[in-house]
Amino acid sequence: MRDYAARAKAVRSGFDMNPSPGNIRDGLVTDAMKSAGAARKGGTSPVTTVLDYPEYASGSGLHLQCTPGNDVECVTAQVGAGANVVLFTTGLGTPTGNPVAPVLKISTNSDLAKRMPGIIDIDTGGVISGDKTIAQMGETILESVVRVASGEIRTKAEGLGQDDFIPWKRGVSL
Repeated sequence: MRDYAARAKAVRSGFDMNPSPGNIRDGLVTDAMKSAGAARKGGTSPVTTVLDYPEYASGSGLHLQCTPGNDVECVTAQVGAGANVVLFTTGLGTPTGNPVAPVLKISTNSDLAKRMPGIIDIDTGGVISGDKTIAQMGETILESVVRVASGEIRTKAEGLGQDDFIPWKRGVSL
């Protein structure tokens, strides 16, 4: 983070828009809050590898990757690292896909899934409401991944032709 902050400062930028205005409107007022939410969504598996942006993932276990915060650049990086299916959690509903690998969009709340049913593949809001356990939702997500990976179903992004692809230029991308 310090290295990235220094690069942002060098080009007279900063993290002023991160979290985004939409994140702030929905209650995330600091990067620390946003990062805590991201870590929580990551589960409890131990991190086995930390990858820099151009590195290809190998081996098993949970890999973390240095990517920009921009959603499309981040997904492009994950696919470039070898992801065959991307699980994209969203609280605000970023409408993105990828031309190389399917992107399953997972809403973190049911209000979003109801507002944007055309782009959300899986609604995990049942965990928050208490209607589903984390284990039950994990099974639902796994079943969806298997169905998408086997070609049985297509993601909403595929159906909409959302083929977004933006390589990170390795500068500052906020």
